[in-house]
Amino acid sequence: MGTRGGAIGRALSFFDQGGFEQLLSTLVAIPSTSQEAESAPALDAYLAETMEPWLKRLGFAVSIHPNPLDGFGPILMGSRIEDASLPTILLYGHGDTVRGLKEQWRDGLDPWTVTKEDGRWYGRGTADNKGQHALNIAALEAVLEERGGRLGANIKLVIETAEERGSKGLREFVAAHAQALSADALIASDGPRVEPGVPTIATGTRGTFHFDLAVRLRAGGVHSGHWGGLTMDPAIILAHALSTIMDREGKILVRDWLPRNGVPAAVKGVLDGCPVGGGDGAATIDAGWGEPNLTPAEKIYGWNSFIVLAMTSGRPDNPVNAVAPDARAHCQIRYTVDSDPKDFLPALRAHLDAHGLSQVLIENPGLRMPASRTAPDHPWVRWAHESLTRTLDKPVQIIPNSSGGLPGDVFVDHLGVPLVWVPHSYNGCKQHGPDEHLLIAAAREGIAGFAGMWWDLGEGGTPPRG
Repeated sequence: MGTRGGAIGRALSFFDQGGFEQLLSTLVAIPSTSQEAESAPALDAYLAETMEPWLKRLGFAVSIHPNPLDGFGPILMGSRIEDASLPTILLYGHGDTVRGLKEQWRDGLDPWTVTKEDGRWYGRGTADNKGQHALNIAALEAVLEERGGRLGANIKLVIETAEERGSKGLREFVAAHAQALSADALIASDGPRVEPGVPTIATGTRGTFHFDLAVRLRAGGVHSGHWGGLTMDPAIILAHALSTIMDREGKILVRDWLPRNGVPAAVKGVLDGCPVGGGDGAATIDAGWGEPNLTPAEKIYGWNSFIVLAMTSGRPDNPVNAVAPDARAHCQIRYTVDSDPKDFLPALRAHLDAHGLSQVLIENPGLRMPASRTAPDHPWVRWAHESLTRTLDKPVQIIPNSSGGLPGDVFVDHLGVPLVWVPHSYNGCKQHGPDEHLLIAAAREGIAGFAGMWWDLGEGGTPPRG
């Protein structure tokens, strides 16, 4: 008869003896970016050539489905059912990555090759998200070996390949397979810890709403000598529009975008004392930036943010002596469940008009990923917190939602499951850019933590079903 310590020990032996690094290297070598059409075969290969045989070896029934939406990557569904009366956990991961951006990586690194250096594994997908879901499955494998092939619980699994394109098709897929995917809770991994050395549980994610601000004044540019000072400059008008939306200290001035009652008391409570840090190579935390009187943790886990992702007027790479005909900024709101995204567009239009900026157009508005949140004191959150704390013997931080976006809303809306996200990465991992990497120390804690959770799942004492 196996033991909890034996299961965790198996997982750590696999990790320490190089098994996980070898596995990660195999996964990263598949250039499964969903952002380049020519990489579509790699999306199929990731699921069919790596995930499917591995999962079948662990006793999963596996099926790979075309995406319900044309032009987006396939979705893998797996299930390992020992007894329908036992607790059932849904795992999630995504096998697609952003573009490799090979030419931007520093010398000695390649996006599709895992390189070990200074306590990090470099490679595209090491942190987002191949390394994270692979850790969880490898931990499950260790527990099954320790228990002689039996878990004492049921596991279901979804791995998509369009997350980096907004998880297109996932909602339709989960809705169509809701009965097959029914579970007691979603426990999965993506995104960063609050700090590199602080194990974290997030119970949701912020949503993302995008739009363009555009000023279009004429068909083409006009001579700056003849017309400068006489005709309106669209870049100046756009800059004034942005300055009415956010002040120079980063405070959002369109107050109807924000949670009407401030940060909820339950959110404030769980964030009391929560650290925020990116680790080496991360951006700075600028104390004076953002909503006044909020802690850094409240700003990114309990509040909304406005970001100008890109803006242009004329051709900055090859300017001419002309007043430009137009100017455009692509903008994003990251928001919590305490705000309704349906209010964003009318609130912005009314705000711009009130400032005499009716010539500023709002174009291409839309919700990219809805916000989600499970109560931080939900029984499954407490269960996971107790299990991780017991395994890692250190404090585990609960946050109401991570700072980024994930498709948790899909699983809440169609399956009604609580969300327990246990990230294995950190804010300085450089995901989506060059030199993406996974911290080896955090990954080691991750595989141990999940081995403990998988073991505890089969021991009884889980929250009541339903």
